[in-house]
Amino acid sequence: MPTNLPNLLTYARIVMVPAVVACFYFEGDEPRWWALGIFVLAAVTDFFDGYLARAWAQQSNLGRMLDPIADKLLVAAVLLVLTRDGTIAGYSLWAALVILCREILVSGLREFLAEVRVSVPVSQLAKWKTTIQMVALSFLLAGPAGDKLVSGITTTGLGLLWAAAILTLYTGYDYFKAGIVHLTAPAPSGQDGHP
Repeated sequence: MPTNLPNLLTYARIVMVPAVVACFYFEGDEPRWWALGIFVLAAVTDFFDGYLARAWAQQSNLGRMLDPIADKLLVAAVLLVLTRDGTIAGYSLWAALVILCREILVSGLREFLAEVRVSVPVSQLAKWKTTIQMVALSFLLAGPAGDKLVSGITTTGLGLLWAAAILTLYTGYDYFKAGIVHLTAPAPSGQDGHP
């Protein structure tokens, strides 16, 4: 059902994406704390929508489609605003770029594999990557405001972002290794490989 609680949590997470971005249109420390609070709430809904869908047997095709889209929208939006305001800068831009590119590439791979009815389960390492990534972005959202309370918040966030980027490369390789057989197979007759 489109209006079951797990799906409503996913919708809420999508709505929170522009809310986080909007916080960066205001100056001062308070908007950063608001952005962090909204982001953490969104991350919590990410856990509970999947957990409740499984626990209450309310898994749906709509939920399976929207859940990863909501996750990627949230991560991409936060990376972009943190880059725009200079929290992520210099060499750390490469870490953000690796994470962003992997999200897009794996989404494309998963879509292709779904068409050929091949499922690639999420590995435990990929779950750790996601956790580290979300913690890194939380530290970076606090950023300069957090540094005023505890020294090194931004530096810690950047370090965790690099850790997430390294795991991103490794887990991304795992996905492509699992799908390479299907990617290199000839296209069915009458298809040129383009939508």
